[in-house]
Amino acid sequence: MASMVLNSPQAVRMSVFVVKAFVAMRSMITTQQGLAKKLAELERSLTERLDTHEHAITDIIQQIMRLLSPPPEPETEPPRPSIGFGVRETRAVYGTRRPRRTIS
Repeated sequence: MASMVLNSPQAVRMSVFVVKAFVAMRSMITTQQGLAKKLAELERSLTERLDTHEHAITDIIQQIMRLLSPPPEPETEPPRPSIGFGVRETRAVYGTRRPRRTIS
């Protein structure tokens, strides 16, 4: 663009230099496609590893949280039968008072 606005040999040289730089960048990008594929594959494998580690870390954290949480309240158990000898008789009544007699 500078060579179109400015009509000097230096402006023309700079314009040619910029065009050559873009041509060199394009050729470098096309020749480095193998490197780009390798980088994409490396990124994919690292992402898979991180996913695996992430799952392991979340499992560990869940287990730690389960250990730190208080245990659940035990359910009420039915009464246990008593062990040993038991007497099954009616209770004797002691010390009963007789009704008073009234003198008439």
